[in-house]
Amino acid sequence: FLKGDLNTVAEEIARTKEVCAGRAHLKVLLETGELETYDNVRLASDLSIHAGLTEGDFIKTSTGKVSPAATMPVTLVMLEAIRDHYLKTGVKIGMKPAGGIRASKQALHYLVMVKETLGDEWLTPDLFRFGASSLLDDLLLQRRKLATGRYHVPFDLPGA
Repeated sequence: FLKGDLNTVAEEIARTKEVCAGRAHLKVLLETGELETYDNVRLASDLSIHAGLTEGDFIKTSTGKVSPAATMPVTLVMLEAIRDHYLKTGVKIGMKPAGGIRASKQALHYLVMVKETLGDEWLTPDLFRFGASSLLDDLLLQRRKLATGRYHVPFDLPGA
């Protein structure tokens, strides 16, 4: 992609989608931390979507291993690509921000952005998911706070 060989990238996504067709949904990881600009994020999002993604397939910010991974601005650019595609075709592509989302309050910001950009229909696991395993610990802490009225320490959690 960064070398400008967009046709090869699109063909690889299309061939992968052909293998998945009828059996599984495809999730295309963009590794946005390597894409350098928001324009590249938009181009990679559009390229992935137009290479043959269908209803229920996803675009994902990253593996979570490259920094920066999911950021609010990058996620918004990707959501706008999904929205524009939906408005043209009626096809709902899913979104998965991954990496760097660790706190429940931070996750709420992402949920609001999804709602405002794509609407309530995308607030389901079929169309929006977090790729943030460390977020689970904070969610568990928040649930305990609601149940007991006090915060527990992270090492009280099963995965700690």
